[in-house]
Amino acid sequence: MQNKSTILMLLLALLAGPLFSQSQTGDLIRIMVSPSKEGMVYGVNEDIQFDVGIYQYGQLVKNAEINFEYGPEMMEPTKKGTMTLKDGTGQIKAGKMTDPGFIRCKITFKNEKGSYSNTGTAGVDPEKIQPTIPYPDDFMDFWKGAIKDMENLPLTPTLTLMPEKGNHHSDVYHVSFRNANGYIYGILTKPKKAGKYPALLVVPGAGVRPYQAAHTEKNLITLQIGIHGVPVNQYDSPLYSHLASGPLSGYNTINMDDRNRYYYKRVYLGCVRAVDFLHSLEEFDGENLGVMGGSQGGALSIITAGLDSRVKYLMSYYPALSDLTGYLHGRAGGWPHLFKEEFTNQASKIETAAYYDVVNFAKQVKVPGLYSLGFNDNVCPPTSMYSAINSISADKSISLYKDAAHWTYPEQREEGNEWMFKKLGVK
Repeated sequence: MQNKSTILMLLLALLAGPLFSQSQTGDLIRIMVSPSKEGMVYGVNEDIQFDVGIYQYGQLVKNAEINFEYGPEMMEPTKKGTMTLKDGTGQIKAGKMTDPGFIRCKITFKNEKGSYSNTGTAGVDPEKIQPTIPYPDDFMDFWKGAIKDMENLPLTPTLTLMPEKGNHHSDVYHVSFRNANGYIYGILTKPKKAGKYPALLVVPGAGVRPYQAAHTEKNLITLQIGIHGVPVNQYDSPLYSHLASGPLSGYNTINMDDRNRYYYKRVYLGCVRAVDFLHSLEEFDGENLGVMGGSQGGALSIITAGLDSRVKYLMSYYPALSDLTGYLHGRAGGWPHLFKEEFTNQASKIETAAYYDVVNFAKQVKVPGLYSLGFNDNVCPPTSMYSAINSISADKSISLYKDAAHWTYPEQREEGNEWMFKKLGVK
């Protein structure tokens, strides 16, 4: 009997394991806050209002006491207050904006279980937002010169097959090749079947991490790169956490007082070298090449397309590094919010920023692009993103998931992939 009981307990444990590992979390209180106007976009000097609802177990919370605040996104609120929502719903009048931009309303509700909050954001003539970052007279001369300096630098690529990462359709490799300073590392996928294929460069978001193969079921060459000059296949190693908390902590500010030594110089040039590498592959069709990324990667997508005419299409999710000087002009600036604190507001750093701001690369883009973002983004403020997108004169489509913050819906990600696949002729 004891053996049977032990076996039964083991079976129950095995069955319970997957159930617990797949458990999900959710908020006990759900706060809905949204601009009242259909479309969530107002005009300059138009009265702005937000609708609010407090829900528990899917039902409105009667006599809900809330704290609210509103004002231009990422800035100090222009007004704070409290109110009681008798039937669980209400409206907050948020005044007007006299300039194009975004206004954000934050709602907080507290009960005996805890504190809950959410935000809603309204656009105000966002297509009229103009950047604050200056455009240096020698902007493109600076970058053309840096790219020219790499012309005689051999790629010396190394490809190491990763059989455990491949499948019936594609081989996967860990690759490296020379950059302006050091090496670029990445994960490359190539279809097994002989032929010529389009290529997609996937550029990374912020941070230090390993990377995986992308789109291994497609008739497509993909290259997912890292930007820090370290291998990207150390999946069980503490290397990345050690770098992130050590020498690469705050990498986006390293040497920012010198445009020739700023950390992102080798990053931007590394993206161009990645295009060189893709063009060196005999399986590449030599023409159809796209670039895609989100956040820092959304920025690098625009930058790469602006620097390299061999890029034919770009897909950018919520681009960072856009209109960095916004804070110096009384409005939100782009991630990494370099000029929000006074100690970074040195003239030399402001001058360097102009050579690295996405806005100024956006002005160079000549190819079709899809730009996808949400109004609630609290990492890459939409004012900063629109500053860059509005600077693009090439064919562009803006896909809005208006209540999204700094993340993507599955449908949003699928839309971006399908747009790129169609442009590249991938089935």
